[in-house]
Amino acid sequence: MNRKDNVESKGMRVNMNKTQVMISGERQKMRQKAVRWPCGVCSKGVCSNSLQCNSCQKWLHKKCSGIKGSMSKVAKSFICRSCLNPVTSASRTSVDIGASAKLELVNKFCYLGDILYVDGDADAAVEARIRIGWNKFKQLVPLLTNKDVSLIMRGRLYSSCVRSSMLHGSETWPVRKENVAAIQRAEMRMVRWMCGVKLKDRLPSKELRERLGIDDIALVLQQNRLRWYGHVLRKDDDGWVKKCMEYKVEGPRPRRKPKRTWREVVREDCQARKLNKEDAVDRCRWRKMIKDVR
Repeated sequence: MNRKDNVESKGMRVNMNKTQVMISGERQKMRQKAVRWPCGVCSKGVCSNSLQCNSCQKWLHKKCSGIKGSMSKVAKSFICRSCLNPVTSASRTSVDIGASAKLELVNKFCYLGDILYVDGDADAAVEARIRIGWNKFKQLVPLLTNKDVSLIMRGRLYSSCVRSSMLHGSETWPVRKENVAAIQRAEMRMVRWMCGVKLKDRLPSKELRERLGIDDIALVLQQNRLRWYGHVLRKDDDGWVKKCMEYKVEGPRPRRKPKRTWREVVREDCQARKLNKEDAVDRCRWRKMIKDVR
């Protein structure tokens, strides 16, 4: 019995036309770069230390092919991993789940307003939320730039309508420094617009935020993560959310530096605020500690 039959046996119906499949950890569609001979795995330019797949005719670096030792021994019969595993191949667009049922294979999809990407990072989610934040901001430009409205009132309106849209779902983002910088740049453009200040005026960002009565969005982003982290820590040990947070994937890790995970981000936040897991038991105390700027 497949998952569709299992769900329908419990009285639920699945719309197969709207159902999509995303295989996390495998890149279905690489971001092509401006190189003449891109690698079939990392899309970077290949060089002499490369070999060609006999099935898809794509060139791969030796480190991307997974071959150990001499390449000359396997060059004539080499087949890349994408061809050996067609389910995660870049040319595959669907997955068969039955005799006549196929599900679309995608790189990303929107779930409850948040963008989930196949690589597991937050780049696509950050780009989408910044775009949505700008749409909200432009809808409220007549109010946010009205001189008859005080700057403090504009800041409150911005925080409740625009910033909340930009940070929707940010509690679970495994953000990198580049993501935080992109959000800060977008917000400061909005802040200067509301204050009637141009970039060439060279006014400090902290001063402009004080005029509006708002905090740095990086600080708010950190507070959102810690608030959600404390919420999960207070859950029962048999809860599936807490189990997912503490779950450790078995098996060898891939080469190169591993991707930045959400747990690493939260661990750094706790170290910066000098917080412990035991502090999350008291909800009021935890809220007070994460709001205190140290």
